Amino acid sequence: MSENAVRSEILDTGNPKIKSARIVINAPAKEIFDFLANPHRHKDFDGTKTIQENISGPDRLGLGSKFGMQMRLGINYRIRNTVVEFEENRKIAWRHFGRWRWIYELKPISPSQTEVTETFDGTTSISQLWLKARKAYPWTQIAVAKSLVRLKALVESANGA
Repeated sequence: MSENAVRSEILDTGNPKIKSARIVINAPAKEIFDFLANPHRHKDFDGTKTIQENISGPDRLGLGSKFGMQMRLGINYRIRNTVVEFEENRKIAWRHFGRWRWIYELKPISPSQTEVTETFDGTTSISQLWLKARKAYPWTQIAVAKSLVRLKALVESANGA
């Protein structure tokens, strides 16, 4: 199945500052989490297409890990993220200086299938004006949905699914 034929499900969170989507990936949670916990792979599944490259950080993230990215959103810039939630093979979340968070939650369905939910949480942001000016909320809703489709294709092709 081509990446274009696959869609993630956009979720109604009930909060306009929280945007989520979910998808089922034909792989064990551990295999998916290995991609999420490796910041060098984030560019490969980034639905925003703003990540240009990983410029610093460990090969494997953990709670409190810091990692830097070269980004492009109209202009080139660098961002440094910190992992703020970490539950091996279940949940990982990071934020940067703006304090909004990107969260991935994994729920095994079977030994070979996992439901993955990605959430952009802007409720913790210190700059709501910036997010509004950038039209971040509608844009990130699309981005989380695209990220999950890209993650599914990446993991399933690596997994041979």
